[in-house]
Amino acid sequence: MKTLNRRIIYLALSGLVLAGIIALILVKGPLAPVSVETVQLRQGDLKPALFGVGTVEARRSYTIGPVRTGKLKTLLVDHGDHVSSGQLLGQMDPVDLLDRLQSAQLTVEKTEHLVEAAQAQLDEAISRYEQAKREDRRYRDLVKKKQVSHEAAEAKATDALTARDQVRAARASLEATRHDLQRAQSDLKALQAQIDDLRLISPTSGVVTAREVEPGSLVVSGTPVLRIVDTATLWVRTRIDQRGSAGLALDLPAKIKLRSLPDSALGGRVARIELIADSLTEERWVDVAFDEIPDDLAIGTLANVTIMLNEVKQAHWLPAAALQNVRRETGVWTVQDSRAHFVPVKTGTRTLDGRVQILSGVSLQDRVVVYTNKPLSEGLRLKIKNGKREQ
Repeated sequence: MKTLNRRIIYLALSGLVLAGIIALILVKGPLAPVSVETVQLRQGDLKPALFGVGTVEARRSYTIGPVRTGKLKTLLVDHGDHVSSGQLLGQMDPVDLLDRLQSAQLTVEKTEHLVEAAQAQLDEAISRYEQAKREDRRYRDLVKKKQVSHEAAEAKATDALTARDQVRAARASLEATRHDLQRAQSDLKALQAQIDDLRLISPTSGVVTAREVEPGSLVVSGTPVLRIVDTATLWVRTRIDQRGSAGLALDLPAKIKLRSLPDSALGGRVARIELIADSLTEERWVDVAFDEIPDDLAIGTLANVTIMLNEVKQAHWLPAAALQNVRRETGVWTVQDSRAHFVPVKTGTRTLDGRVQILSGVSLQDRVVVYTNKPLSEGLRLKIKNGKREQ
């Protein structure tokens, strides 16, 4: 009897231990539900923005160099100098161009005198021709009156024809001399243009950023001698993540924080959205212009840029931490009957503080998992635990 009671007691204790182990496995062990924190779809105004890092560059920069190969004679500016539009920056050695220019000027003057002489010859020929025509008419009248012979009248007619041909020859000579004058003037202009091309002129107002060649050096045509940037066109060339950049538009406001001035934010606006994106880094280029360009801004300075997109009124949103990618689909894990269920969602705009607009897929009543310390799978048992309050 005592042995039977002991067996019953042992079996009862063993059952209690086994039940405790099973309960522990179900509550704390591998089969226990996963603790998660959840949120519900929220509604409010979203102020989306895009963040990027860029460098200060000039929208307009110029390389100054000769159009003809030659020796650099003088250079009047250096790196960092401010220049104005039309200012003389330097000059190439003209070699024999000045002598050729003087010779061309003398040729033009000589040809001008030849034109005057040809014009005088034409005037003289016209006068003789007019006189010969009058004599011809007079002798024709005298022939009719039988006061002179026909031979004398024919001689006067021949003289008139000869005078006419002399007028044509003088006029042709004048035109040829004028053509010579035009050619000489064109040669003079060409030489003057060559001399003008030897002068290095600033095309804009700006700052010299590089002095590539020193006086006395042989410079090949097209080789940069100076580099100039228009400081009035400085902006920040910024890399922006392609995701969420659909709302980009010109003239959107922006805040610029230069690395050299980290404690102050400068105002700016989107000036250009480049059409070519970087497929490797999944970024696109956006150029942000300053509202007011700071003094002594160094080209190449790094800057943090925040572009404010258009505000979205009364949007439904979830924290960005709630979104997951499962089977190449973007969605969220919801709690349905204490089990995990993945729901694909369609997202809209994003804010820099981690809010994501939800366009479809989740209702206001759904409990969405925002945090879990274990990976979730479809149908996994869940235990909602938000802070100290369990649900």
